[in-house]
Amino acid sequence: MNRAGAARDWLVLGGASVALALCLDLLLLPAAWLLGPMLVAIGLAAGGMRLKPPESLSVIAQALVGCLIAHAITPGIFLTLARDWALFLATTVATILASGLLGYLLARWRVVPGTVAIWGSSPGGATAMVILAQAWGADARLVAVMVYLRVVMVAGLASVVALVFTGHVARQPLIAGWSQGLALDTLGLSAAVVAAGILLGRWLRIPAGALICTMALGAFLNLTDIARVDPPRLAMIPAYALIGWRIGLGFTRETLLLSARALPRLALASAVLLAFGGAMAVLLVRFTGIDPLTAYLATSPGGMDAIAVIASSSAADAPFVMALQVVRFLVIMMVGPWLAVRLAKYASDDHQR
Repeated sequence: MNRAGAARDWLVLGGASVALALCLDLLLLPAAWLLGPMLVAIGLAAGGMRLKPPESLSVIAQALVGCLIAHAITPGIFLTLARDWALFLATTVATILASGLLGYLLARWRVVPGTVAIWGSSPGGATAMVILAQAWGADARLVAVMVYLRVVMVAGLASVVALVFTGHVARQPLIAGWSQGLALDTLGLSAAVVAAGILLGRWLRIPAGALICTMALGAFLNLTDIARVDPPRLAMIPAYALIGWRIGLGFTRETLLLSARALPRLALASAVLLAFGGAMAVLLVRFTGIDPLTAYLATSPGGMDAIAVIASSSAADAPFVMALQVVRFLVIMMVGPWLAVRLAKYASDDHQR
């Protein structure tokens, strides 16, 4: 493809992505600035467009996501964790076991390939799960279909629960907060953490190193009260778009057909995981006295960004909600690769028998 043709395709991709993402964002759809570009890229790739975002920009996008996750890891979360550690441990283990069993069954029944089933069922941060899955060799396209389907279901149901218990859901589009984090000191700190995380990730040569190292550095600064990491929302918009394009442009017609065939069963699997989270919430309400809204938001399997927004803008106990969500996410970051490989192997062995 010549340069003029490539420039034209990038303009079409960019313009259509912004238009769709704006519409989804104004409708308060979770992860709109990732889903919009991803859906546009899928459509154009299925029609024959062949583009690939520069690797350097994709790495920066991953680091920005790590920085955003670090923003949620605060000293207050660990104070809450120290107070209710047994409760967090039991809830986290139960949720990971349930998601692992679900992923194993999806792999065993050949709904999607083994490691895709495990990563796609993991109840962690959606964007991070896709990045980690790709880094560990799973098909990020199918993982994205699974996790973002669940994100939409989780956030939609969480909004309904918040409406029932508080009478309103206060949310705003991501674009409405575009100026957040643009102060020179905040901007400089975020840029430094991102750059250091990328360099450290390259030096350590670990999968998804930019994401993991940036998250670790940002969390360290927050927890030691050295500085408060707060990546600019204006930078998160193109970061989400780049990740969406990277996923979407990798789709082929064969991948789309596989996704379409598996979609009803994937939706059912997500509903089962949501029902399990609801059952855990009922147990928390029954045996600990936690209010229903806090319990449901804390046990929701995935959609951490959307859950954080709903928790902080409602009557829920936001530190408790985010403590449980962050602890579960960190545990999955540590055991996810091992779990994906082992369960996928067991599912394959069982199927062959």
